[in-house]
Amino acid sequence: MTRILATEAASIYPFPTVVFGLIAFTVFMLLGLVTWSFRDVANRHDHKDTKDNKGHH
Repeated sequence: MTRILATEAASIYPFPTVVFGLIAFTVFMLLGLVTWSFRDVANRHDHKDTKDNKGHH
């Protein structure tokens, strides 16, 4: 049992570790772009500004 625990597990990655950071950065930039594209959407709908919406959400 101690022999199994004493062996070191070697991890081989398919590409350098810097690429993981670049992938994460790209994903966050794309998510930010999607979030930015939906800015001010609520103000585009005229029916939201009227006072006679009679309790609708």
